[in-house]
Amino acid sequence: MRINQDSTKPIYIQIADWLQSEILLGTIAEGEKMYSQYQLAEMFTINPATAAKGINLLAEEGLLIKKRGLGMFVVEGAVAHIQGKRKNETLSALVKELVQEGKQLNLSQSELIHFIEKEWTKGGETR
Repeated sequence: MRINQDSTKPIYIQIADWLQSEILLGTIAEGEKMYSQYQLAEMFTINPATAAKGINLLAEEGLLIKKRGLGMFVVEGAVAHIQGKRKNETLSALVKELVQEGKQLNLSQSELIHFIEKEWTKGGETR
């Protein structure tokens, strides 16, 4: 991942989002140790305090737990929590925007669904 310095999204939030994606992908499994603020700072060439802020967001959300003297670890159930959050927040917002755009283009519901199905099967990726 690259940090987008020009983004309106703060760097620490970009870090938190990336860490959540790493958990979803299984790169960092539940029960495993999370990157330290210094590792993240080196990986992304950012201030360690900024990296710490991203890690702390996940801790505040209950996705990480601090083990004194050992660091931060991903809690059991983190994947399900992230999936639920992204479905309820991120995906809902994207669908709302998509539906609004479809209505502005006078698409029928079936036409819009066709576009979604076409994109879903593009590249052979199915679930």
